[in-house]
Amino acid sequence: MLGFGAAGVFAQKKKSSRDLEPRYRKWIEEEVVYIITPKEKEVFLQLETDREREIFIEAFWRQRDPDPNTPDNEFRTEHYQRISQANRLFGRDAPGPGWRTDMGRIHILLGEPHSVERYDTLTEIYPVIIWFYSGMSDLGLPNSFNVVFFKKDGIGAYELYSPVRHGPQSLLIHYKGDMTMFDQAYLELRRIAVPVAEVSLSLLPGESAAAVPQLSMASEILIANRIPNAPLERVKDAYAEKLLRYKDIIDVEYTANYIDSDAMVRVLHDASGQAFVHYLLEPRRLTFETAGRAYRSLLEINGHVADSGGRTVYQFERKIPIEFDQDRIEMIRDKLFSYQDIFPLVEGRYRLSLLFKNVVSREFASFEAEIDIPSAAAFSMSPITLAHRITRDSKYQGQNKAFLVPGGQLVPSPRNDFAQGDILVAHVQVRGLPRALEGRARMEYTIEREGQPVLTTNRDLIGIGGVADIVQEFPLQDFSPAYYKVRAVLHPGGGIDPIPAEADFYIASVPHLPRPWVLSMPLPAGNDPEIANILGGQFLNLKQIDRARDLLEKEHRNRPADPRFAMDYCRALLASGDFSRAKAVALSFLGDPPRPEFRQIAGQACQALGEYAEAVVHYKEHLAHFGTHLAVLNAVGECYHRLGDTEEALTAWKKSLEIEPNQEKIRALVDSLKKRP
Repeated sequence: MLGFGAAGVFAQKKKSSRDLEPRYRKWIEEEVVYIITPKEKEVFLQLETDREREIFIEAFWRQRDPDPNTPDNEFRTEHYQRISQANRLFGRDAPGPGWRTDMGRIHILLGEPHSVERYDTLTEIYPVIIWFYSGMSDLGLPNSFNVVFFKKDGIGAYELYSPVRHGPQSLLIHYKGDMTMFDQAYLELRRIAVPVAEVSLSLLPGESAAAVPQLSMASEILIANRIPNAPLERVKDAYAEKLLRYKDIIDVEYTANYIDSDAMVRVLHDASGQAFVHYLLEPRRLTFETAGRAYRSLLEINGHVADSGGRTVYQFERKIPIEFDQDRIEMIRDKLFSYQDIFPLVEGRYRLSLLFKNVVSREFASFEAEIDIPSAAAFSMSPITLAHRITRDSKYQGQNKAFLVPGGQLVPSPRNDFAQGDILVAHVQVRGLPRALEGRARMEYTIEREGQPVLTTNRDLIGIGGVADIVQEFPLQDFSPAYYKVRAVLHPGGGIDPIPAEADFYIASVPHLPRPWVLSMPLPAGNDPEIANILGGQFLNLKQIDRARDLLEKEHRNRPADPRFAMDYCRALLASGDFSRAKAVALSFLGDPPRPEFRQIAGQACQALGEYAEAVVHYKEHLAHFGTHLAVLNAVGECYHRLGDTEEALTAWKKSLEIEPNQEKIRALVDSLKKRP
């Protein structure tokens, strides 16, 4: 089972690039200085080993690879070609290498221009070069634009020209007018070279054609912001943060293969009043390997729930093999994949971390979320869940399943995207409505566009009981494509303030949207012993020993032969100090056939009861079966020490120190025993 650190992702000490070895310093200060995002740079400077840096660099280029399915990375190849060209073409008149010049920087950022105009032989203006670009709107740039360079005062390397900062007067050699008045200089430039005059006001074709000449602020934004950010436009740098967060807890093969994903989390109570966390994760891709005519994948999902102090409350792991034939693969080939799951959780505020791994492709995705588990008895309303469909199917009756509510199976999208042919399904859950207000409460739904109500509905809430799931459907065929907001307001009546909730959504200009195929894992109902056992373990981790023992004892009595329930019950007995009962339960599982995992429990109980010789027997059996275990080795040493057998105590503790030298308490005990005569 994986462990998750509770520290923030940027808790590590940041380094300066000056602290890096020369090859990594060159990489970040020269090779990718123009194309690395601030987040990527921040993460790279926190990495601690060369191995981590190499993994990061691999991931960096992978995120920019236009076709990851080919062995070549065309983006990386072209990038280094641009650097080489910049050094060869633009460094002659500059004190440093060509990549440092303004022309070299623009060449690396945008590549070769579509056309070049040179005005470097005119006697009345300083040398000017105009680069023209077009067709780069996918990088957040105008459809067409110019980039202008000039030799300031006629000497040195070409500099990037700005209409606002330099103005047309800076291009004229013998300009005698007011240097703060650009319009006179513009007219003089028009007499000499009209193309130069036009770009002196604006880098955007056609913008300078106004009746009254104006310096273009849009051009300043273009060269100061939009061009420098163009290579970052299509980079999703969340992978860098994930790499840093998970680099110590997943295999190195995964760390360069982060997959961006969408996620959603909701907390809903079932009819018994038990809270469940419903979640979905939709990675951008799911990779299969082929084996003959079969297509296989193996998913591992690791979840970790921690309280505000970072204490682990619950951990879970799912291993899900998937195998499809050719027909099934063809059906899902162009669809997203949605993994949906559910787990119970006791009241409180927590942080959920979920790690999704594809063992076949060594890819991973993840998400983190803050979750609040209220009491079912407390009057509250859940956030809105929007779904594009609700499936009314009775086959999961009596079970719990992600986004399964009494009205049916919600099929939500984490993007809240809808087509005009969809029916928008809005769901909220009302909990703990006072009985005195039943029949007086009502739910008001409003759909808004740009702050204006488009549709409003009201419904009375009659006989809804302690936990009520309220589903409202809105056909969208009469709504035009746009962004909307749906607002739900619970009016309890009785002088109690309304409770609002809202969610944004948008309607696309298509009749239907492609929807993902769903893999969803059902769980037993909230009153099932499996669920109670999970909750008992959570109470135990929260140090709520009495509540944990009550739950775990009940389930152990219901299934006394089940070792899983017995093990958790023994943990609660040890935590509550009932060592005799813990020993008795553990010993009952050491008969025929024996369950060796209970040896440590038996040893702990015997040690706590002062039965050190018997404890040693159990501990040694545990070590013989499971191998070296630091806590058990140290416990053996403690028992021998209590029995007065110094030699055996030293043997156990020395072996423990060989495995983990950083045990100051154990080392002090060994040193103390060695000094004895």
